[in-house]
Amino acid sequence: MVGVPLARRTRKRSRHTRLDAVLGYAALGWPAVPGAHPLRSGPRACSCDRVGCPDPGAHPVSPAWNIQATTDTAQLTRWWRYDPEANVILPTGRVFDVFDVPLSTGLSALARIDATDTPSGPVAANGDRVLFYVATRGNPEDEDEWWSCQLDCDPATIEDTPGLRWHCRDSYVLAPPSTLTTGQPVSWLRPPDGRPLPDPLRVLELLAD
Repeated sequence: MVGVPLARRTRKRSRHTRLDAVLGYAALGWPAVPGAHPLRSGPRACSCDRVGCPDPGAHPVSPAWNIQATTDTAQLTRWWRYDPEANVILPTGRVFDVFDVPLSTGLSALARIDATDTPSGPVAANGDRVLFYVATRGNPEDEDEWWSCQLDCDPATIEDTPGLRWHCRDSYVLAPPSTLTTGQPVSWLRPPDGRPLPDPLRVLELLAD
C-alpha cells in the first residue's frame, strides 16, 4: 500500500474490523445494532444529536434498538457501511446475560475462575469495568431475583458486590471493538469461541466470593 497515508490505512482497517466483528457475532447467533460513537473534536462528545448526552458513545443510535437488533448479515453490512465508526451494541437477555463489575473485582474473579478450572466464557474489558458473558435466564418465573439493568444502574440487592450490574432482558452492552470517550477500545480478555456459555449462578458465586 505504497503511497497511502498511515492514518488512512489505520482508519480503513478499523472500519473493516468493526464490520467483521458484528458479522462474527451474527455467526454466533448474537444480534447487534449500531451504537453512537465518541467525537474526536467539537462541542459535543457524542455522535448523537442529544445536547449533554449522559452516556456518550455508549448507547444505541435508535430508540427502537430492541426491535432492530438482528443477526441478518445484509442489514448489518448496510448499517456499518453507512456508518463505519458506529460502536457495537449487543442486546442482553436473548442469547446471553452479562455481569458488569469494577475492574479490580473482575480481574480477581477471573483469576479465581482460572484457579478452579471453571470455564469463564467470554470476558471483555470496558474501560474500568469487566464484563462476563453468561447463559441467559430469559424471563424467569421468580421476577424478584432478576432485574433488567441499564448501563447506569447499580442493583442494590447484592450487598456483597457493590457496583455489580446485571444486564439481562431489555438491556444491552457496548461490545468490542467499540471505542470509549477516552479513545480506549473495548476489548476481549477472553473472546467468544462458540462453546456453551457458563452458568450465571456459578459465575455469580465467584464474583460475590
